[in-house]
Amino acid sequence: MTQPITLPRALAAGAPATGGMRFYLTTHKRHWLRWTDVPLFLKAEHFDRAVKWDVAQGPYAVDSGGFMELKEKGTWTRPPRQYVDSLRRIWEHVGPYDWAAQQDWMCEEAIIHGGWFGGQYFVGTHLSVAEHQRRTVANFLELRSLAPDLRIAPVLQGRSIPEYERCVELFENAGVDLRREPVVGLGSVCRLQSTREGAAIVTAMAAHGFRLHGFGFKILGLERVGHLLASADSAAWSSHARRRPPLPGHTHKNCANCIDYALNWRRRVLAAIPTHRQTMLTDGSAA
Repeated sequence: MTQPITLPRALAAGAPATGGMRFYLTTHKRHWLRWTDVPLFLKAEHFDRAVKWDVAQGPYAVDSGGFMELKEKGTWTRPPRQYVDSLRRIWEHVGPYDWAAQQDWMCEEAIIHGGWFGGQYFVGTHLSVAEHQRRTVANFLELRSLAPDLRIAPVLQGRSIPEYERCVELFENAGVDLRREPVVGLGSVCRLQSTREGAAIVTAMAAHGFRLHGFGFKILGLERVGHLLASADSAAWSSHARRRPPLPGHTHKNCANCIDYALNWRRRVLAAIPTHRQTMLTDGSAA
């Protein structure tokens, strides 16, 4: 049995830096919302079985859970109306979130073609990139029609700069002005983030003037293109903890689900970024 965690004031995020990039700590532990005011990133599905709701003490954003949905099922099984209903319950019980990601269709090879990748099995959608993009735009339009009052963010999808440009065109042809959106998600880039190709995609999309959110970014990606993002999220702390012994005084096998480790990791990430970019990687508002 793990020891109870005493939560000191040191867990607070502190004063936000004006104009800084909002760096969300990704977790599946929704009760962390009442334990810290550090920006958190949680999947909508983690609230589905909530009996006791935790009121957020700080900023948070909601992920639609698209990667696992398409990885395991090859399609979206949660209808848009059900997703909207879930987002409304979260808003009402937890408090206003910064934004929620739409139900997009990732364009990574594993998601589209399926099979074994990195020791994981993907069902595969067996659809084209163009069809994934079409479905992504169609979903955003449906969600906005169902809930124009909710903060739902569009997500760009593709695998190359021309494909992302095509996705921008699809949104624009559908009447969505991405430059006016508070946040535009940049999908299918997390595995490319530290590469030249990934950096080129981020740079090309940032050149449009979009306020980009980078899904699943790590230190190398933040060092390379963090200054081009309005916000980013990361769950890398958990896999990092799984490969290491627990913190001193912690009795669990490892700290893969430990808020102390997560917050310490987050501080180390921010400290590791070159000094001239640290002001961009803070708890600053994405607004």
